[in-house]
Amino acid sequence: MKFAYFTHSLASCWNHGNAHFLRGVLRDLIHRGHEVVAYEPQGGWSLENLLKDHGEAGLDAYRKLYPELSSIAFGADADLEEMVSDAHVVIVHEWNDPWLVAAIGRLRRQGARFTLLFHDTHHRAVSDPNAIRQFDLSGYDGVLAFGETLAEVYRRWGWEDHVHVWHEAADTRLFHPPATETEREGLVWIGNWGDDERSAELETFLFRPAQSLGLPLEIYGVRYPEHALETLSRYGVTYRGWLPNARAPEVFAKHLATVHVPRRFYVDMLPGIPTIRVFEALACGIPLVSAPWIDSEGLFNPGTDFLVARDESEMMRHLAAIRHDADLRHSLIAHGLAAIRSRHSCTHRAEQLLTILETYGTTAPMEMSA
Repeated sequence: MKFAYFTHSLASCWNHGNAHFLRGVLRDLIHRGHEVVAYEPQGGWSLENLLKDHGEAGLDAYRKLYPELSSIAFGADADLEEMVSDAHVVIVHEWNDPWLVAAIGRLRRQGARFTLLFHDTHHRAVSDPNAIRQFDLSGYDGVLAFGETLAEVYRRWGWEDHVHVWHEAADTRLFHPPATETEREGLVWIGNWGDDERSAELETFLFRPAQSLGLPLEIYGVRYPEHALETLSRYGVTYRGWLPNARAPEVFAKHLATVHVPRRFYVDMLPGIPTIRVFEALACGIPLVSAPWIDSEGLFNPGTDFLVARDESEMMRHLAAIRHDADLRHSLIAHGLAAIRSRHSCTHRAEQLLTILETYGTTAPMEMSA
């Protein structure tokens, strides 16, 4: 089949967490023998910020580690009908402009033969529902939602059995343990500061525990305002700035453990959605300790695949145990890897997508190679 995916950016992961999952799924589809074309808007804020901060060199890791992938930039004057004329499946991500979402839906309503899906990987449906409700989805065949609680929002909006839960997952072709283990030291946290929506939680579950235990802590990410950098300095944190997502495995491989601190929207309003960072860490074989979130869909085995800290003191106990107990580290790594490899890789999600498409009568017109 031919897939056309409209993303905010395939090339840039600057403040664009969906890039990991998208790259992994599209690459898996290519390896199965499908044709894939990715479109991204000219002047997208993620790519513009990456190029402003790092120039073309900021794309080196993506280009080197995802040689199968490329994308085509388009403007407001693009001939959308021509762009999707021979596609069997068209997927439009929710970080696109309303005019684009509506225009592709209009093509489908007017008789285009592709299956058209809307892909939602964010909390806006609950945090800013008007931002999603402004999209004209009347021409779409279905919705891909990255968690059950988000899918339930679309069901209330009338989508019923045309909304499908499609969680993110790890690209295990790239995100895996190092081939050769080297000495590991301290903690690492990869994440963007955002809009202060978890600043208190970061102090409680990451900064203070690391400082109290004397564990070196390195942080990678963007959108850290001056007051955030001052906070990091006060706790003795080493701030490394932006990290190309494709290089995260090599950074994980240098550290003893990592911590997951979910944003409040995913704790309070969209429980059951862990976001990509949990999948990434477990796939890379690094012990993970998480601040509280409700695994309502049973994606993992909390306490076995990773540890959960209910408060600051429990976070300190868990981190101290990981530092001193090699058997605990090995157990967490083994169980975390098993969870990813058995059910949470981009290969699993590509297979799920193909199964979803069959419900719309969309199947491969030729036999696919593995």
